[in-house]
Amino acid sequence: MSVSNNLPRIAMGAWAWGNDGTFGSPLAADTLRPVFDAAMKNGLKLWDTAYVYGMGQSEKTLGEFLKELPRAGYMISDKFTPQCANPKAENAVIDLYHTSAGLLGVDFMDFYWIHNPLDAPKWTKELIPLAKSGKIGKIGLSNHSLAEIKEAEAILEQEGLEISAVQNHYSLLNRSSETSGILKYCKEHGIIFFSYMVLEQGALSGKYDTAHPFPEDSDRGKTYNPMLPQLEKLNGGVKEIAERHGVSAAQIPVAWAIAKGTLPIIGVTKVSQVEDAASAANLDLSDDEIQALEALGDHAGLNVIRYWEKKME
Repeated sequence: MSVSNNLPRIAMGAWAWGNDGTFGSPLAADTLRPVFDAAMKNGLKLWDTAYVYGMGQSEKTLGEFLKELPRAGYMISDKFTPQCANPKAENAVIDLYHTSAGLLGVDFMDFYWIHNPLDAPKWTKELIPLAKSGKIGKIGLSNHSLAEIKEAEAILEQEGLEISAVQNHYSLLNRSSETSGILKYCKEHGIIFFSYMVLEQGALSGKYDTAHPFPEDSDRGKTYNPMLPQLEKLNGGVKEIAERHGVSAAQIPVAWAIAKGTLPIIGVTKVSQVEDAASAANLDLSDDEIQALEALGDHAGLNVIRYWEKKME
């Protein structure tokens, strides 16, 4: 699967900018500004966010940084989350789009996603007039199964529209979008596959282990801290390959995701994370290394499907 030439090989994720408790302590805008500047300096101009990330906080913070740049200088990937729909709105998709666009200070989204398949046909239909208005560059589906992708495609095709992108949880610990045939389908139909949680929110970054667990007050700490003993072998293998290439451990799962033909979304809250992402975009893994990583991931046998997700079948 080849990613469009005008896209960076990696997207910058602003989920943690929403201060919703998933990642622990809140982040101030002045702390994030150097992170944003480092990404733009490295050509990582594609930003992924959503209103649900802090109920507008992520979009607001990102928008403050974007307003100083020409619109052609960056790309926005934003989402309609069904659970955030206004039940009183005549068209909830258009309503939330305009809320997000206002917070970001834009009037065009390069990518706009239906965030999950709750009542999916309903929201797919409500997306149609927005897409036809020219305010969306590419229509995307996130956390959708192959059957749900095909269902949305059938609805959009009747209106001369198409699915251009799919965004699912995809990592060495969760390859269900591959085993279910979604990756293959995307490749065959020219659909860009965005992979999120490639680093499992840091569990595969090399930063955390049983002696250095996640913050206990965070949602990811509650999820991943109990898994750290079972992750030792996988993270050991990641570290070994990283040392062979002379790079940080965090670059290896990202390079793997790129090698698999996906466009990873990497959550960034520190300049070092941006620099790792930029370097990973230029790192080539051998077929043997890819197979070794996948074998270690499969052997871990961990269920990392989160409460908002499902295993793709």
